[in-house]
Amino acid sequence: QVQLVESGGGLAQAGDSPRLSCEASGGSIATYTMAWFRQAPGKVREFVAAISRGSFTTWYGNSVKGRFTISRDNAKATVYLQMNSLKPEDTANYLCAAAKSPARPSATYEYNSWGQGTQVTVSS
Repeated sequence: QVQLVESGGGLAQAGDSPRLSCEASGGSIATYTMAWFRQAPGKVREFVAAISRGSFTTWYGNSVKGRFTISRDNAKATVYLQMNSLKPEDTANYLCAAAKSPARPSATYEYNSWGQGTQVTVSS
């Protein structure tokens, strides 16, 4: 399993466009589907986005579709989440995850490697 470390979170204002990064160690991410989830206090973990091994396919949660973009650089063992047009409801801890050939890329149970997350707080 790879180890994942997220970065790029912090305080933002509505409308900002920060980029999160997820750096992997302990192995190549080239054979993994990579994903971002988020979790706000008192709420269930929510699927944000996922990207296939060769970047051929991406999936997005309905609440971020059209605003967020996931990408990856396998050579750098890094996955990115470009967040545009942030809203206060995007406030959450954003977690990176890795899975081998998930049948359902949006399902948390498919992923067996998780980072600790990076907190994003959006003010109006």
